[in-house]
Amino acid sequence: MPNDRRRLVGRVVSDKMEKTVVVAIERRKTHPIYKKVVTFTKKVYAHDESNTVEIGSVVQLVESKPLSKTKRWVVEKVLEGPGGRVFEPIVGAPAPETPAGEENAS
Repeated sequence: MPNDRRRLVGRVVSDKMEKTVVVAIERRKTHPIYKKVVTFTKKVYAHDESNTVEIGSVVQLVESKPLSKTKRWVVEKVLEGPGGRVFEPIVGAPAPETPAGEENAS
């Protein structure tokens, strides 16, 4: 039975604390009058038990009980490494296509 805790995806902007990372959550929304896409960024503190997540990684966070004065989130999994290496497929992203000449190279 899956739990109903909120999950967010964001990019790590700081990892200078012990077992804590700062994650920037970016939301894009169309302005109701001007029809321009406006970007909202919110920073949250997340618990990283393994202390291995690096700056630039894309992570999935899950809501948790309050762990400290400011920490309310836990890193659930790393979706993409700092260099753009994809560890897990991001939901909703198109699958990588193979070039036309390399389909049956054997």
